[in-house]
Amino acid sequence: MEILRCENLTKIYGEGNIRTHALKSLSFSVEKGEFVSIVGPSGSGKSTLLHILGGVDKPTSGKVFIDGTEIHGLKEDKLAIFRRRQIGLIYQFYNLLPMLDVDENIGLPHLLDGRKLDRERLDNIVEHLGLTERRRHLPGQLSGGQQQRVSIARAIYNRPAILLADEPTGNLDRSTGAEIVSLLKEANRTWKQTLLLITHDENIALQADRMLCIEDGEITRDERIRSLGGDE
Repeated sequence: MEILRCENLTKIYGEGNIRTHALKSLSFSVEKGEFVSIVGPSGSGKSTLLHILGGVDKPTSGKVFIDGTEIHGLKEDKLAIFRRRQIGLIYQFYNLLPMLDVDENIGLPHLLDGRKLDRERLDNIVEHLGLTERRRHLPGQLSGGQQQRVSIARAIYNRPAILLADEPTGNLDRSTGAEIVSLLKEANRTWKQTLLLITHDENIALQADRMLCIEDGEITRDERIRSLGGDE
């Protein structure tokens, strides 16, 4: 079942002689539950693509469908609601609020949506991610790996249609980074979360079901690594 479809995505920055084509008519789709890694050199358009898929940037032209909804056709208030409910964003620099503890950071998007917290689900996720003993800690009292775990918990709490991770291990040492990738893979398998992950690390990229290579704003390779939900 298709969960994400992009049609002729183009993004242009600047005007006249300083126009830059960050994306050039990208088209692809992703199946529900698929783990897709996105690789390419710096400046190739990877982060631009993820920001457009996440609804935090708009394409110059083209469409993005998530679970059947064309997100850039939504008004800003509707898009904000859709983003909170259907898109889980995980960044390199965590983006946690420093004055909120672990539980509050995880539940914040849900509360902003005017909904009551599901304490059983919150307890389950916190335990699953090894944060039980840190629930009352502020971000400044956590290690980088623990902060990224909170970021992951926040992203998956709402059961979004897709998870978008932009270099989630880029600010971590290799050992901690490997743990974070393992947790994301587990979310993909345990909770059937569709996952798109940008990385410069080939070892991480090859753990996905599928790898997209982007260069100069274009998809240069779309490679199936393993069958969906299967082994190499």
